[in-house]
Amino acid sequence: MDCAGSGSRTPCSSPATRRCDRCQAVAYCSISHQVAHLNVHRKECQRLEQQMKQAHVVSDFPFTFSEEATAQVCDKRMTRCSFLIKLGIHRVGMWMFECSCGAPTTLNCSRLIEGWNLSGTLCPCREPSTVLPELLSGWKEYYEWRCIPLYSPVALLLHWPLTLYWAIKLAVQGNLIPEISNELRIHYLGPEKELHQLAAFSELYAVFPGVRMYIDLVGPAIPEDRNGERIELRDYAHCTETNCQCNCSTESFGPTSLSSGSSAIKLKLHAGYYHDCYKNLIKGSPPNLIIAPNAGVAAYRSWLPTIIQLNPFRQPLAVEDSALFLPCYSNCFIFGI
Repeated sequence: MDCAGSGSRTPCSSPATRRCDRCQAVAYCSISHQVAHLNVHRKECQRLEQQMKQAHVVSDFPFTFSEEATAQVCDKRMTRCSFLIKLGIHRVGMWMFECSCGAPTTLNCSRLIEGWNLSGTLCPCREPSTVLPELLSGWKEYYEWRCIPLYSPVALLLHWPLTLYWAIKLAVQGNLIPEISNELRIHYLGPEKELHQLAAFSELYAVFPGVRMYIDLVGPAIPEDRNGERIELRDYAHCTETNCQCNCSTESFGPTSLSSGSSAIKLKLHAGYYHDCYKNLIKGSPPNLIIAPNAGVAAYRSWLPTIIQLNPFRQPLAVEDSALFLPCYSNCFIFGI
């Protein structure tokens, strides 16, 4: 944990091991930095204390690898790399960007990574075998529905599309958007490593069967040479088994024209900030929902014009509940249009 008073006039003198006695959410390198930061922290301390009481919820996952991927990494008993190496997925395919040594050497590569690099028993590469529950309540229910064992790491990539699924369900329940019919238009703000894991979004097929989905991904992380690129996901991401049904299709993914089946998930990339692209994006059909899953609004001033564009009258915004459990997590902002 970094020193909360690191912006003081004097440099940090030691590791940040001196925690706030009340909230336990922030730490300092020294008494002097704690005193210097007191006026700032006093305004947030009570709120952080309440959030920290819910900290256990953040790490309450059903996976067999939960402790390895969270607590052991935080305690430096294991690294993200060693965790991925143990699973045999280090620096391969969509997993390339799940650790810091998956250097951005291929950031400008437009080739879509199509597979999970996992066996068919460990990933959702085919149609579900049972009917979709009315509302998936969590990872355990999802894994059971998709017949995936709890030692499969696919949740590390599926949290992108399934967060989108949950956001849509949350927006419907909160009357932010109407009930879903046969079409959904989503503006997805600030994508980063998701750009190299787009095949995972094919799981939206399973959770929104029969719904045509149009997703515009907008953000400065999209290279200029990919601006305007269109991608269709017409099948599930593939497993590694050559005799599996998912590998029998001759053409499942790719940057193509929008002329294939009506159920395809259609993605379009837009380089730049949303507030600069907004007018052009809404010229056609307006979005049902705008979601910003990586929105570190407090950390990046570049979000301010976007927030003003979307919410000029400063109305309260829908924020995904789990984003409030720990102050070090980015908030996910959801806008119903």
